[in-house]
Amino acid sequence: MNQRFPIHGAVALLGAAIVLVAAAAFAETPLLISLEAQKRIIDSPGVPVIGATSPDVVVVEYFDFNCPFCRKLAPSIRALVKTDSTVAVVYKDWPIFGGVSVYAARCALAAQWQGQYDKAHDALISAPRLSQNDQVDETLLHVGIDVGRIHRDLQQHGAEIEALLTRNSDEARALGIRGTPGILVARQTISNIADLADLQAAVANARIAHP
Repeated sequence: MNQRFPIHGAVALLGAAIVLVAAAAFAETPLLISLEAQKRIIDSPGVPVIGATSPDVVVVEYFDFNCPFCRKLAPSIRALVKTDSTVAVVYKDWPIFGGVSVYAARCALAAQWQGQYDKAHDALISAPRLSQNDQVDETLLHVGIDVGRIHRDLQQHGAEIEALLTRNSDEARALGIRGTPGILVARQTISNIADLADLQAAVANARIAHP
């Protein structure tokens, strides 16, 4: 004979399921930050901003060069800037994958003293997974960046670079971002961004919600 749940047991299970769904939805609710908090994040970000000089929407990405999802998303971020002339993107180096990631982030940030942050970023995020510091150097050399100068700038500007990395980490954690890529579109954190369509939808929503 087939066993059946008693009615009260079924109701209890249904109630538990509703609670779990509601909890999951709450956990995934995007964080809406204040205008003041947004201003602190995007003002003087420590790296060149790409895209529009007077944007109506600013996208911030907290990323790690060795994060596979960041690598997958990188072409979509570049495409967003190319296809939307009123969007700007701010990259926030957040090396959470360990030693080589930290070295890569430091080198990319040091490259800005020779006006090459964007080139360094694109080269490192597009390279094969970075497993050794020498691989970082070789990747930068390949695109014409002076690695000797990077090493000198790492020494000369080390305190500034470390302060920026600390700031980025503090921001990401304050936003409740648990991993990379962490995306802030205008004033809202967005999860599950996977491609250009997701980015465009988030930007369009930001224009409607926060004109």
